[in-house]
Amino acid sequence: MELKRELSAEEKRRLAQERAEELRERIQDYLEASKHIPTGFKLADQYEERKQKILKILNATEEDWYNWKWQLRNRFTSTEQLAKVLDLTDQEIEDIERVGKKYRWAASPYYVSLMDPKDPNCPIRKQAIPCIEELNDTVGEADPMGEEFTSPAPGITRRYPDRLIINVTNLCAMYCRHCQRRRNIGEVDKVTPKADLEAALDYVRQNPEIRDVLLTGGDAFMLSNDQLDWLLGELDKIEHVEIKRLGTRTLVTMPMRVTPELCAVLEKHHPVYVNTHFNHPKEITPEVAKACDRLTKAGVPIGNQAVLLRGINNDPHVMKKLNHELLKVRIRPYYIFHAKPVKGTTHFITRVEEGIQIMEHLRGYTSGLAIPTYLINAPHGYGKTPMLPEYLVSSGPDYVTIRTWEGRVMKYPNGVPNSVKE
Repeated sequence: MELKRELSAEEKRRLAQERAEELRERIQDYLEASKHIPTGFKLADQYEERKQKILKILNATEEDWYNWKWQLRNRFTSTEQLAKVLDLTDQEIEDIERVGKKYRWAASPYYVSLMDPKDPNCPIRKQAIPCIEELNDTVGEADPMGEEFTSPAPGITRRYPDRLIINVTNLCAMYCRHCQRRRNIGEVDKVTPKADLEAALDYVRQNPEIRDVLLTGGDAFMLSNDQLDWLLGELDKIEHVEIKRLGTRTLVTMPMRVTPELCAVLEKHHPVYVNTHFNHPKEITPEVAKACDRLTKAGVPIGNQAVLLRGINNDPHVMKKLNHELLKVRIRPYYIFHAKPVKGTTHFITRVEEGIQIMEHLRGYTSGLAIPTYLINAPHGYGKTPMLPEYLVSSGPDYVTIRTWEGRVMKYPNGVPNSVKE
């Protein structure tokens, strides 16, 4: 067989340059789109102006603004209050008030400061402010995950062999319009009774296969520091519990909750992980960066669980930008959830193909750190199911046929190549 001619160093460099130009061309659409995607850092000056306006309206100080308990006490809960900050039409006010009679809403002053006052399609507004589509939903379910059938003990949700959830409160800094547990919000904010938490802990103690416990709700960071210290301490005493996780959106909606005192509590109970929930690059601000810095210095890894939401982030460029902004503040993109058919939220649901398309625009086009897993939560509590583009075309005893991120179809040895075996 005729041997191929050895290429010179100059020819190799030329081929490498041609390939680099080809790769550069593949990302031009994102580079152009990225210029027009707003981020919290780009908008920091505008956010500061809105913050000052809100402080004036609420007759508050800078010190108040950075007090998370003040933020919680002063959540926006009325159209009269909201109309002082946002340009709301009479129809929008009427719709918010109608929806609010059925589905509770509240947003922290901080999160309101991120809202574009003139744009009703602002992705921040759409996540926080009720819209009439919530009342027009005829297909959603109150509990599509069947959580009432996966609760073997008070406060527990269990869907997997080695891990479970303890629901510690129904309280959040903001009530997201796409919330999967809006049925639990109610009109009264309450921490899970201590007797129920004790029962949940007893269940964990009695089931030695449980190695991973997630504290969520509601929002785990809505517990006081003392409550978190006690609960994490009790889990520390259970020998078979290897890790603790906390689910919180306060990093997004009220980052001032991440105080040095909170971080000192978390640092006592390692290994502790935090899962948070950013959905748009506008949510990642200098305040978020400070909160993340405190957590990472306390040794707490942070992962993000975005939800694919129509009109907010169902765009490959927006999702890529979100993941890049997350990594810049040291949050690892972890999951993209397909939106669940929860009653009052189905206007946010996209087609699964949109999620697959987003994944196609991530794999190979950005670093692996910026590629979360796209998931559907199976109905009735049967767990997370990955949705993946098809990269395995076919397989045989000696070769598999693969499709690369660029769409190239090629053969790859299946196991040890025959020539090596011989």
